Parts: sequence; C-alpha cells; structure tokens
Amino acid sequence: MAPSEGFWGPPTSTVDWCETNYEHFHHVAELFNSVSSLAMVFGGLLAIALHHRVLERRFMAAFAMLAVVGIGSIGFHATLLFQLQMLDELPMLYLALIMVYILVENRPQRRWGAWFPLALAAYAVLSTYLASGTRGPLQFFLFQISFASLEFFALARVYLIHRRSQDGAARRLFQLGVSAYALAIVLWLSDIQLCPTLNETLPARGIPNPQFHAWWHVLVSGGFYALLMVIAHDRLNTLGRAPQVRWAARVLPFVR
Repeated sequence: MAPSEGFWGPPTSTVDWCETNYEHFHHVAELFNSVSSLAMVFGGLLAIALHHRVLERRFMAAFAMLAVVGIGSIGFHATLLFQLQMLDELPMLYLALIMVYILVENRPQRRWGAWFPLALAAYAVLSTYLASGTRGPLQFFLFQISFASLEFFALARVYLIHRRSQDGAARRLFQLGVSAYALAIVLWLSDIQLCPTLNETLPARGIPNPQFHAWWHVLVSGGFYALLMVIAHDRLNTLGRAPQVRWAARVLPFVR
C-alpha cells in the first residue's frame, strides 16, 4: 500500500504492514500494530516476575528478550524507520537462538561443550549482518529465512517434548500454545497476501480492516509463552524438581 507521511517522515523500513499509516495519530504510523506489541512486553515481564525464583538464568534471558522484542516492535510500527525495524527483528533472532540453546542443552550436565554457544554466537553475527546490511525485498527474505529456520527447529523440539510428556496439564498447555501459534502464522500470512482486500475492499463495503498483524502479535505472544512453559516444565522435570503447571488469575499459566 502507498505510505502516507506523518511525524516520522517517509517510511524507511523494508516492509510496511497492512495498516493505513498515520490514520489515527500524527505521531504513530501504525496504531494497532504498536499497541498490540505490548502483549510481548507484558508477557516477558510477567514471566520474569512469576519465575525468577524457579527457573534458571537461561529462561530469564529468554523472558527478558521477549520484552525487548515487544519494545522494538512498538518502536518499529510507530515509526516505520529501518533503525527501529532492526530493534524489532534482531532481538527476535537472538530470542530464537536462546531458545535453541535451551532446547539442545536440556540435560543436567552440559552436552556439547563451549563450541555450541560459540556456534550460536557466530550465527547471530552472520544473521545480524545479513538483516541489517541489506535493503528491500532481499532484506525481508534473508531475515525471514534466518529467523524461520531457528523457529521451526525450536517448534520441532518442543513437539518432541510433548510426545514424551506424561503430564496432562503440560500436554494441554502445548496444544493451547501450538494452536495459538499456528493461528498467528495464518493471520500473519493473510495480512501480507490479502492486503488489498483487507485495506481497500472491506472498508469500501463498510467493514473495517480486521488488523491481522496486530492479532498476530497477541496470538504469537500467548502461544510462545505457553510453549515456553512447556519447555520450563520439562526442564524442571529433568532436574528432578517435580514441576506443576498452575494458573494465575485462571488466565496466565506458570510452573512451580
């Protein structure tokens, strides 16, 4: 869609999502996409508050990085500037790498030695260079490939945890998390592929844009949080700490 100029000037980001720019506020390019990113901030901070005495530092790093992703996403969608796009996308890569480390180094003792975190760090450097040093469709493609390869590897590992789990609550949490995650991906793709329909055809008929990318933020935050709880439950079980899944205010799962 053709960008409209607001407080932050013409967009310099390599992607402009299917929300009319500066439609509601002169200082916010994409209002719904910006506000919905708060789900990631709150999810990360609440996870730290609920688990800082229960889980290891690797999980605290993942929760903190989730909050950073949310902050970067707010900045990116509010301004559509390339520099803040990087504050959104690069922490996503780093969060995925943390998750790969957690899922691979999942025994009480270290399995692969110092070379494995060094290999992940090298991947982070290469991906950072590819994502920040390119522009246009190539930048979008390279970032998505770098991130998606880590994302689907991690999802496959969580599925293996689910397969061997004997805990009914953890299995239900996996089903909830993967369902939310899958729906989020469908909405993300729909927002890209159906933008003319969502942003032009529907409003012309009096139906507002459903803001699929904003719902992606909410659903992927909830799905990722739930899957993180499945991973944390498995980790505590591996360490012999008899974990249980509980619910705060009946809506927010946590492990004890």
